[in-house]
Amino acid sequence: MLAEEELTIEAIRSELERHGETKAETTVRHHVNVLKGADMVELARLEEAGGEIQKYYKSNTRVFSYDLPATAEETLAGGVAQVRGDLETVLGDVLDEHGEEIEAVAQEMKPCEYCDTQHYEEFILRELVNRSLTDLIENGDINDFSE
Repeated sequence: MLAEEELTIEAIRSELERHGETKAETTVRHHVNVLKGADMVELARLEEAGGEIQKYYKSNTRVFSYDLPATAEETLAGGVAQVRGDLETVLGDVLDEHGEEIEAVAQEMKPCEYCDTQHYEEFILRELVNRSLTDLIENGDINDFSE
């Protein structure tokens, strides 16, 4: 719901009820706070209404809950090979130019000297690719196929 429009807690509760899910406002507020804590939802705006301040929330995350068809691996094999080759080049360049910064961030993430098995650098590279792809799509720099 919050991916489509900005809503108040009461509006979320009403929309859930419209879909057959009766929830207390406190329950909805709790779940919105959990999503905020996970950085998936954020406060979009404040609006004064009848002497009260209404808080409107929005999603800052796009959730994909799809499964690819069984034939997808074979059908997309050429695309996977191309992206893999291109990413190998791009990530090599990123590591050459920004490896020290990536390592510095990874060191900040490590709570102790024995955490070398946690693959922080891999997580950071994945995060760089994900954030870059999201930025390209959200700014319209590449075609958004969601329409």
